[in-house]
Amino acid sequence: MDTFTSDEQESLEVAIQCLETVFKINPEDSHLAVPVCLREMFEDSYHKSETLPLSDSLPEDLEKADQLKDEGNNHMKEENYGAAVDCYSQAIELDPNNAVYYCNRAAAQSKLSNHKEAIIDCERAIAIDPKYSKAYGRMGLALTSMNKYQEAINSYRKALDLDPENDSYKSNLKIAEQKLRDMSSPTGTGISFDMASLINNPAFISMAASLMQNPQVQQLMSGMMTNAIGGPAAGVGGLTDLSSLIHAGQQFAQQIQQQNPELIEQLRNHIRSRSFSSSTEEHS
Repeated sequence: MDTFTSDEQESLEVAIQCLETVFKINPEDSHLAVPVCLREMFEDSYHKSETLPLSDSLPEDLEKADQLKDEGNNHMKEENYGAAVDCYSQAIELDPNNAVYYCNRAAAQSKLSNHKEAIIDCERAIAIDPKYSKAYGRMGLALTSMNKYQEAINSYRKALDLDPENDSYKSNLKIAEQKLRDMSSPTGTGISFDMASLINNPAFISMAASLMQNPQVQQLMSGMMTNAIGGPAAGVGGLTDLSSLIHAGQQFAQQIQQQNPELIEQLRNHIRSRSFSSSTEEHS
């Protein structure tokens, strides 16, 4: 207040009183306080958006930029993500106001696990085109990779608002929601496993039947069951503590790996594919 004249101070006091009256608040409402001031909020939002100047690119620059985008897309198909980033970056230099180039570079950055950079590129794409659903979708993927599930959910919902029929957004939204629930659960692991699909898999059923004929597996299972019911083996060579149970589980997993390594790899791929359905996503 000391930096203002008496008239200015009086005007500020009137302004404060008006706000208190309209919003029914007062200085004692400390629970409404925020950690940063309004100026810091504005500056932070401004720098995130990085509002870009109007493009004055020449027609030949625009054509070259589009060619570089196509080259980047080809590199993405070949899983040469570093080269894709370079191509999209060159395209951006030639045409800095094309939202597609930022969004495609975000996809390449995510493949390189540069998730923060991917989010920044998505924000730039959205600043250019606020209705670009793909930018929200790809930002959701990057946020999920950083375990920021609530923010990812918000991004997917915005993407679906703009593109309600997109199955990829729907699927990834469900995954993010499940991961958020898993985090909230005391026993949550963050891993969603489709047990129903597993036990209905003919290859798994065949492998399990074969394993149960193995004397070592029979001995393992006998020890586990004896311990579970508190039988005579408990405390006498049985599974008497958690470490023993974990050790038995590891042995059982090794038996499965030796019996059918191809199926184990299929199960791993199945889990990975359920974590992200973005591998088949097309690029603009």
